[in-house]
Amino acid sequence: MSTEDHTEDNGVPAGVTELSAAHGQALDQESAQPAVGSLTRILPEATLARLTQYLRALIKLKASGELRTSSGVLATAAGVNPAILRKDLSLLGSYGTRGVGYVVVELTEHISKALGLLQQWRVAIIGAGNLGRALSGYGGFRSRGFEIVALLDAAPEVIGTTVGDMEVQDIADLENIVQLSKANMAVLSVPGISAQDLCDKLVDCGVRSILSFAPVVLNVPAGVNLRRVDLATELQILAYHAQNLEA
Repeated sequence: MSTEDHTEDNGVPAGVTELSAAHGQALDQESAQPAVGSLTRILPEATLARLTQYLRALIKLKASGELRTSSGVLATAAGVNPAILRKDLSLLGSYGTRGVGYVVVELTEHISKALGLLQQWRVAIIGAGNLGRALSGYGGFRSRGFEIVALLDAAPEVIGTTVGDMEVQDIADLENIVQLSKANMAVLSVPGISAQDLCDKLVDCGVRSILSFAPVVLNVPAGVNLRRVDLATELQILAYHAQNLEA
């Protein structure tokens, strides 16, 4: 079965990481993630999603030369209430200093460490259709600590072609490619009918963190982190809110 284009593959917006966080929050609002970074406590999904927004805002502040920031400024940049921001950061042990605020560099490193972004994450993309190709070329991944190390597909006419600076490799060589590339994360951008089988193969290869864009529910064993993003579902939710705005 080819892992080439399917009906969901219409490309991906530059904000794909924000879509992922938002959708994960919608799916698992009441669940919690295992301990992150050096933390021993478990952080709620909603907090994890907001931490990514704080980090993005901090990176912009750092780029503009800001050395310190307040909870109010950071909350506005992240689009949240300052009280919620302070509560989230208190879970990390970051309370700031009254009248001084937060040191931008220190808070950036603190959140990055909590999210595990100081580690080396090497990502294999399974499926070189429209979505897989768009993901492989998204420059925001590298700047946020993720390196795309492999792009694979099953279609003979696609294998061996070049996408950016990457050559599409044969999914039949998955185990060898994962070992050689040292991939420790994978993205599934394949049709639903192929997703479970490929997910199982990734797990057998030792990959324990998988992001799936396939429009199906996947089953994984304990010890494997699976995140699911369904762009059609996001649009349906958006349509619901849009009709209420028009009412």
